Amino acid sequence: MSVDVVTFGCRLNAFESELIARHAEAAGADDIVVINSCAVTNEAVAQARQSIRKLKRERPAARIVVTGCAAQTQSAMFAAMPEVDRVIGNDDKLQPEAWRSTAQALAAPRFGIDASEKVAVSDIMAVREMAPHLVDGFQRGLPRVFVQVQNGCDHRCTFCIIPFGRGNSRSVPMGAVVDQVRTLAERGHAEIVLTGVDLTSYGADLPGTPKLGRLVKRILRHVPELKRLRISSIDSIEADSDLLDALAEDARLMPHLHLSLQAGDDLILKRMKRRHARADAIAFCNQVRKLRPDIALGADLIAGFPTETEEMFSRSLDLVEECGLTFLHVFPYSPRPGTPAARMPQVDGAVIRDRARRLRAAGEAALRRRLDAEIGREREVLIESATQGRTEHYLPVSVTGAEPGSVQRLVVAGHDGEKLSAPPSVSSPGLTGRSSTPRPFGQQ
Repeated sequence: MSVDVVTFGCRLNAFESELIARHAEAAGADDIVVINSCAVTNEAVAQARQSIRKLKRERPAARIVVTGCAAQTQSAMFAAMPEVDRVIGNDDKLQPEAWRSTAQALAAPRFGIDASEKVAVSDIMAVREMAPHLVDGFQRGLPRVFVQVQNGCDHRCTFCIIPFGRGNSRSVPMGAVVDQVRTLAERGHAEIVLTGVDLTSYGADLPGTPKLGRLVKRILRHVPELKRLRISSIDSIEADSDLLDALAEDARLMPHLHLSLQAGDDLILKRMKRRHARADAIAFCNQVRKLRPDIALGADLIAGFPTETEEMFSRSLDLVEECGLTFLHVFPYSPRPGTPAARMPQVDGAVIRDRARRLRAAGEAALRRRLDAEIGREREVLIESATQGRTEHYLPVSVTGAEPGSVQRLVVAGHDGEKLSAPPSVSSPGLTGRSSTPRPFGQQ
């Protein structure tokens, strides 16, 4: 029995691919390849299509199933591909019964099946609740694992197709999240990452409307054996006071935030239908840096949004320094069919590519400055493999001689422009459990 999953896109997709593999295997699916697609850009969709064709050439006997955001939003297109045997919706892919019916359908003879018969895609907008999903197949001792606490998005940014691939925002109840985190910590996973599509909208659909910060505090309070807690991308304008308190008060909440900023010009932000202004982004970055002076900040930025002039772009470029960003995730603007931005006056493709290149160069320079500043500092490094770990700030570290899954205090000796280097330490033990009185963050 063989089930292979090829994942495109975000961390949430990576988490869900683990669930897909478990459900498909349990359903008895045999010799299938699942494409868990992304719809965030035209390029992501094109890459999925190319991968499908390549896989069919390499494994002509395998049955190909497509799911994910692109499958949800463009199911007919994938179903029309002769290489594709089944298209499963983005909510359906998490349901065991969908994989049981898929396994049965793929096992039956198929003679001239109509494209529409390949499609098993339900109405994602009709989904209102979210059940907790614990990946039982996570290997014990795997250093970092994800816990999905939220899905979908209620906002309608003009460039974004993802709400139509993920549906409306829905959350996992706090008690279920805490139980999952406790189970994973007890299994030896050192770092838990809370993930979702619009993470800072967590709780709006739950009784009492708890916010993300309350969830974070409850996890840290009720799972003392958890070594490290990290949160994935957030919308800074929605960050609540409890989240900021936890960042300031508990060393186990990692000093690393990735922000959905998208642009640095107020008119472009308005045309994107974002809910923050340039000044809000800068003020938030200054605020969290006061709370946690050594924090590392990353951001998503879009280059070449419709109507963007060179002057407007320069304000996005300036954000790298004004917000003190270390990590950049740069998206060359890609018009998504059906979105309002696709109908706006477009920027020339060559200009978009040049602006994306300049943003990436600014990001590389910012990362190098941060790597330079790390030399000589003692950091707590989660050992991911025999050769690599990551600091609390998510900076990669080349390591040797450390046990994967452990957290080691190491002194940074240098870097190669991309990774820090730290020799093994025999005198500084790894962290265990919780420190009730965290060290001053500026002295870590």
